[in-house]
Amino acid sequence: MNKFLPMLVAGVVGGLVVFGAGKLVENPTPAFQTNVAPTAKQVSYAGAPPAFDFTKAAEKSLNAVVHIKATESRKSAIERNRQNPFFYFFGGPDFGQRSGTGSGVIYTSDGYILTNNHVIDFADEFEVTLHDNREFKARLVGRDADTDMAVIKIDATNLNAIELSNSDEVKVGEWVLAVGNPFDLSSTVTAGIISAKGRDINIIKGYSPIESFIQTDAAVNPGNSGGALVDINGRLVGINSAIATPTGTYAGYSFAIPVNLAKRIADDLIKYGEYRRAYLGVDIATMDGHLAERLSMEFTPGVYVAEVLDGGSAAAAGIQSGDIITKINGKNVTTLPELREMVGRSKVGDTLVVLVRRKNKEFEIPVKLRVRNS
Repeated sequence: MNKFLPMLVAGVVGGLVVFGAGKLVENPTPAFQTNVAPTAKQVSYAGAPPAFDFTKAAEKSLNAVVHIKATESRKSAIERNRQNPFFYFFGGPDFGQRSGTGSGVIYTSDGYILTNNHVIDFADEFEVTLHDNREFKARLVGRDADTDMAVIKIDATNLNAIELSNSDEVKVGEWVLAVGNPFDLSSTVTAGIISAKGRDINIIKGYSPIESFIQTDAAVNPGNSGGALVDINGRLVGINSAIATPTGTYAGYSFAIPVNLAKRIADDLIKYGEYRRAYLGVDIATMDGHLAERLSMEFTPGVYVAEVLDGGSAAAAGIQSGDIITKINGKNVTTLPELREMVGRSKVGDTLVVLVRRKNKEFEIPVKLRVRNS
């Protein structure tokens, strides 16, 4: 396992790293059915339930997933390379313009589109192709590096906006489809199951990243980033974002941002142009057997509060160092990614009811969320 972890890579657009789904244009890389025997002596397939039919889910979601071409303008490329004197002697006529492709999901019928930040972060020109092959220029609405989310906008109406699922309610083992444009192959659908939830793979780099991925074994490759992970009803479960691979292509594991978190971020990006994130103001760690032993504490599933930061939401509410957070708003919290996702989905000013265990006693503490202390 330890040998595999360093192989986690992020998908890339524009030549940075392979972060689940961007395809470099500058340097391109060329339902089953199980039947159980009723007895050991007799096998009968009569009346067996049919395998899942994914055609309706695929048809419904394909119309809501778009192809995105992101390009760095010549002006931006010149500015970026201005500090490199050798570039003017050896650079090409395009001044090293970066270009890449990825996927996006139609969020509203009037043209707001969800995608990953890493699909568009290097670019200032965007071209969107719909499933029916219509093409549009797009503009950047907002992006957030700490969550790898972005929103772009095209001028269009009556689009096929995707229906949203509830990522809190999806379960490990459920069938899902990944819809996107791997290797620039437009409108591609793959199937798999949800294999885990709340995954933190330490792939988003930033001041305080939120990683609580839905893990699936649906095939995802460069070009899929920003595309849809949908349930068997064609409803959005997550935004495909990353793969775990030793080769740069799909090797069995892919990861999606849960739709409940993606929606929260997207709504802020559309309304404010930025993600207005709330913070507890604590240094925390997932409680496990090793941590409990090191702290000479009885093991309690939850998140250990190592430090409470002055002026933060937790300090104002009365949470203390040494507390173990076990629930938020009545929902069990057992890992750091789960806690970050729950807080990340909340708004500044919201009040969370936090259940903490302190010296073998439990306390419910209302915490009114504040912005991060500067």
